[in-house]
Amino acid sequence: MNTRTIALIAVFITSLIYGVTFTIAKEVMPLYIKPYGFILLRVGGATIVFWLFGLLVKAKSIEKQDYKHILLASFFGVGINMLTFFKGLSLTTPISAAAIMVMSPIMVLLFASILLKEKLIPKKIIGVIIGFIGALLLIIYGNSSEVNGENIILGNFLVFVNAASYGFYLVLAKKLIEKYNPVVFVKWLYLFGLIWVIPFGLNELTEVQWNIMPTSIYLKAGFVVLFTTCITYLFNLFGLSKLKPTTVSVFIYLQPVIASIYALSVGSDTLNTVKIAATLLIFLGVYLVTKQVQNSAK
Repeated sequence: MNTRTIALIAVFITSLIYGVTFTIAKEVMPLYIKPYGFILLRVGGATIVFWLFGLLVKAKSIEKQDYKHILLASFFGVGINMLTFFKGLSLTTPISAAAIMVMSPIMVLLFASILLKEKLIPKKIIGVIIGFIGALLLIIYGNSSEVNGENIILGNFLVFVNAASYGFYLVLAKKLIEKYNPVVFVKWLYLFGLIWVIPFGLNELTEVQWNIMPTSIYLKAGFVVLFTTCITYLFNLFGLSKLKPTTVSVFIYLQPVIASIYALSVGSDTLNTVKIAATLLIFLGVYLVTKQVQNSAK
């Protein structure tokens, strides 16, 4: 099995984990742990794991001039990315959130065209427009009769901000991860990310009533910290070191499918016409944006 195949398997497993996380995290918050408190728990726990793991890794240290680039990457890849995602997910539904996250490949293309000077052809521009229309439909009209979303419009908008932030992070991280060992990079990424999330999550984390939380909630919170955070970031970074950012982002297509199957199977969400139509528009937009990229990807 060659390195590229292993990288593709790694990002596929990442998508599987993310897909079920939409529902698992939704079951934890905001009833037991509020969104920002959950993020602080997630980032703090992952930081400890990554730094302990880093003790076992002998690799090139971060060069002084790159710390500022990692700090910026942590702002978009940990700070804004996680804070807006969990807050948005707490307000919307798993299927809507997963569908909007499919916008990430489109955002990667836009940021790559700006930062990496990649040329935007007409077909890709049309794809961007179609994808945005689908996202807007889902954000504004994606509500349904379920009571699993407190503020669907705001929640969907925050998840969209998360998708844009994640896309920007993928472009920023590409050069850094090519230069450094993934573990060395991610331990600093999360340490800096912890700085961004502490002011938002400290109060909410201290409000958690740990003594009344069911064992199942402890397990689900642990799943998010260990698998959704540690495993996925390491697998994604490994994939990013061997593949193009657009190739890695393409695997996000699987997330709404996995999230929908899981959410429907456990009864945490429902489908309606707007969700289906908007999701199809997003997929069409992403297809137009990435078709040529996939043909030439590593």
